[in-house]
Amino acid sequence: MKRILLALAAAAALGSCVADAPPEQVAAVRHDRPNILLIIADDIGMDGMTGMYPGLIDELTERYGPSGFNNPEYRRIAGHPASTPVMDAFARQSMTFSQAWAEPFCSPTRASLLTGLNASRHRVQTYADALDQHHDSFVRMLHDAGYRTGVFGKWHMAGLPAAPNSGGKDYPGMKPKEAGFERFEGNMHAALRTYWDYEIHEQDDATAPDEFRTTGERTASLPGIAPTTFAGVVKTADAIDWIRAQEKADPNRPWFAWVAFNLSHATIVQRPSAMMIPNADTLDAKTRAEVEACGGKFGTMETGDCSGETQFRAMTNAMDTLIGHLLSAIDDPDTYVIFVGDNGTPMYGRPMLDFIDNMYITRKDRGKGSAYQGGALVPMAIRGPGVKSGTSSGQITHVVDLFSTILDMAGLPVPQKVADETGARTMALDGRSLFPILTGKASANRDPWSDFVVTESTNLMVDSIKVVGIRNAKYKLTCTKEAAACEFYDIAGDPLEQYPLRKPASCTAYTALPKSDPAWNYCRMMDEVRGGSILGQDA
Repeated sequence: MKRILLALAAAAALGSCVADAPPEQVAAVRHDRPNILLIIADDIGMDGMTGMYPGLIDELTERYGPSGFNNPEYRRIAGHPASTPVMDAFARQSMTFSQAWAEPFCSPTRASLLTGLNASRHRVQTYADALDQHHDSFVRMLHDAGYRTGVFGKWHMAGLPAAPNSGGKDYPGMKPKEAGFERFEGNMHAALRTYWDYEIHEQDDATAPDEFRTTGERTASLPGIAPTTFAGVVKTADAIDWIRAQEKADPNRPWFAWVAFNLSHATIVQRPSAMMIPNADTLDAKTRAEVEACGGKFGTMETGDCSGETQFRAMTNAMDTLIGHLLSAIDDPDTYVIFVGDNGTPMYGRPMLDFIDNMYITRKDRGKGSAYQGGALVPMAIRGPGVKSGTSSGQITHVVDLFSTILDMAGLPVPQKVADETGARTMALDGRSLFPILTGKASANRDPWSDFVVTESTNLMVDSIKVVGIRNAKYKLTCTKEAAACEFYDIAGDPLEQYPLRKPASCTAYTALPKSDPAWNYCRMMDEVRGGSILGQDA
């Protein structure tokens, strides 16, 4: 049954959502096709939100501690994640995925999600690349099937302002309306000038698909949060207002909303800090106390003596609070809600810009932009009709799988092939639907040995090096710059990538080996790296 709360609830301190007063409700209506809400976190790897995965830190500590590998630095594992009571509660209502990968950077991840293709095939391989308009989009398929479609927050698939080879055109790549969205309120770019002073880009019925309006920041409020220009509050309110409007206009017509937070991404201005301290009324008591202890000024970029890690935790906690308001707007067991991170937590190697403070032992050069677990492993959880609450899947998965998954959720056919960047040819999807796993009809969507997921990108911040990670259920290659630099890991046994395995001397006759042999896995994955990744494109 479908219900939308027209009066929002405040997120309770322990992550439950309760209304301050009896809410008005739109009449409950059953739909043939469910509503779907996609929430994307920015620059938050699994390490920042381990509260969603009870027991994970204890299990890793035991594995690497005295009774396991006896790693001398194992105590670093039990660090300091952000306080995320809303998402911890959401995880208990959902199926969580403990082996979910994104691409190492935000633009490639978003393009993989939208197209169902790996970065080497949609060719958005850096945060500056633009997605070509010829590519197919699952959102366009939803829209063509009758869904109302809206996107709120960070887009980051159209390239950059005055992009190279665009004749000076701003954001020459695929824009939201070209992807199938009817409404866009957010930012085309990777980051905001500041979280209180920024441009808003808009598309609606009055704009052509390849055009957009630009306005300045505006003020919004939420229950318990005072009027503010704070971007997270404004974008959450925009999304809620749009959802309300769809329910009022036609309660029988399903909607799809893509809500992409900028939190917890650094700002463009980066003065006096690259990060910031969120408004006090977006933070829980634990986080406010941490900020007060180091002299940060709420609602500003005046961070006092607060470390980069403290600022990252505060920004992540603010996102958690705002997600609570967003979820409170929906009281609907027929709505699917998907939460996923867009890449790992940053470790930029600069003062106040190293944020991993939990879960990983080795952190330097292993965060966002790398093909290590710290760059690719992200939190992901899905709830909705037919999904058993409080369950977890350890199957390897990737954001590329959400293309097919969302179409399955909507009851729409999943295409076997999609258009390439020219529009003249087609190629097979890289993603595999998670819907059979979500609904209990299958325990896996990939062969544990022969099927792989890939994370790949070009890191413009580090000498434009190309990085590729590839794994199956047991083994992983982590490659940097060139195929010869790949490291080989038993990722099932060594999930923090501390102990590289010896590589086989030759791959000449590996196909005769059993698939369980480490040499078969190394050689088979090297074939994929050389033939099907961005490293192979240079060969």
